[in-house]
Amino acid sequence: MRGFLLSIFLVLLLSPSLTQAQRYLSPQFDGVNVVSTAYGFNYTVLAVPTVGRTVRQPLATDIYSPKGDTETKRPLIIYFPTGNFLPFPQNTSPSGTIKDSTCVDVATKLAKMGYVVAVADYRKGWNPVAQTQEGRVNTLINAAYRGVQDARTAIRFFKEKANDFGIDTTRIAIWGQGTGGYITLATATLDKYSEVLTTTNPAAKFVGSNGRPFVIERVPLPTGGFFYINGDIEGKILGRVPPNADGTPNPGPPPTGDTLNLPNWVNHSSDFKLAINMGGALGDISWLDQNSVDIISIQAPYDPFAPYEDAVLFVPIPGGQLPVVQVQGSKLVQDKLKALGKDAKYNNILPAFDPIGQAIKSRQGGLTNLFPVIGTPANIPNDSSPWDFWAASNPNNASGLTGNPDMSAEKGRRYIDSIIAFVAPRACIGLELPCQYLVSTDNITETEVGLKIAPNPAHHVMNFQSNDDAPMKTLEILDMTGRNLFTVNNINASQYELNGQNLLPGMYFVKISFDSGNILKKVLFY
Repeated sequence: MRGFLLSIFLVLLLSPSLTQAQRYLSPQFDGVNVVSTAYGFNYTVLAVPTVGRTVRQPLATDIYSPKGDTETKRPLIIYFPTGNFLPFPQNTSPSGTIKDSTCVDVATKLAKMGYVVAVADYRKGWNPVAQTQEGRVNTLINAAYRGVQDARTAIRFFKEKANDFGIDTTRIAIWGQGTGGYITLATATLDKYSEVLTTTNPAAKFVGSNGRPFVIERVPLPTGGFFYINGDIEGKILGRVPPNADGTPNPGPPPTGDTLNLPNWVNHSSDFKLAINMGGALGDISWLDQNSVDIISIQAPYDPFAPYEDAVLFVPIPGGQLPVVQVQGSKLVQDKLKALGKDAKYNNILPAFDPIGQAIKSRQGGLTNLFPVIGTPANIPNDSSPWDFWAASNPNNASGLTGNPDMSAEKGRRYIDSIIAFVAPRACIGLELPCQYLVSTDNITETEVGLKIAPNPAHHVMNFQSNDDAPMKTLEILDMTGRNLFTVNNINASQYELNGQNLLPGMYFVKISFDSGNILKKVLFY
């Protein structure tokens, strides 16, 4: 019976709520403040079919921050919702606005952990039912290009307004859901416009059969200089509809001179530190290189709207599907990050701080920053976003239920909780946040110094022993938040007896220092 009770006690002590009581790893605040504003203005093509020209629109954002927080320099996460690059409800999806239930829930939970979170809109508009695949690809890559411009505009806005919102501009992440994931991955990997034209999988997929690029940054003028059409990848240069090849005005729609990109906040850089993709895919795997920021990936392996590995993206239409373009998903993204060595610093997260990572390790395939999400029940082939939920009164409720038939707020929030638990320790590392003892600091092994700890668990007394030629120097006792409780200095011996009778029952870290380095171990007193 005593052994059984001890086992139950161990399980309780290892629960995430007891082991992750740090800012950025668990909730620290009871409420959030929400401010709505525009992070810039730009021109949308959505109005072209009705009014014949682009129309200026605000780029809206809802900004969530911890209520009662006294910290003045906090990490920022900019969160981009899904929506198929089309406006809600015309997109036939139950999601597609910054007020979506999933967006609100994720932002609220992250803000309670100490983040500032901006749920940001972006420009919409493409033609998923164009008569040719080339026409569909053309309009889609233009929508994605505008999305990258808007994402970088949002980053620069928050650098401009950092003091107003209490933001540390050196610790900015972007997080994309669904379509927002496509924007996030493109923003994380595209360094320059030329990469749009020099894809490899397949080659030149964003160049038309006539040799003309689908997205045109600029064209040279006969008199010298350039005429910018779509504008630069940063969104810092004015883009306009060009005249005809002979120099005469093009009546459109949209007509010559009509705005395609309006610069915002051009005096700031668009740099950021971390990208989180939840259900999107990458336009081309060649964009990912050593210059790319770190990426965390969350995706359903059977997602029909964002291939998990490498496939042609299809869009549903009445009576069937239409092919659009070949893209690469989360599995291939993380494979390449691993090959580049960009995942190495995430490999030593202590298990106590990564319960979800430990639980899914068997299906990660050695890819530390990949969360293959399995819906419930697992045999629903199209449940690509089990984290999504919405009201029964949603005008697109019926179409949403075809892919998520057991949708509920309870189910959605359960997945969101797991996703945030997976992201949290990795965001601490990627954003270089002060999350203590999250990663093992061992630089020597137990074998090297002959370290033995017994008994562990211990009721009161725990013995530490090392080789005679490797005496222990100090012992630091830390709680599970990394807070130092006390230090035993000047041991200078190969044996030490630690009396833990003044410690409350629970799990602790012990950092043992030797001349050759340190070892960090978990111990339990009960």
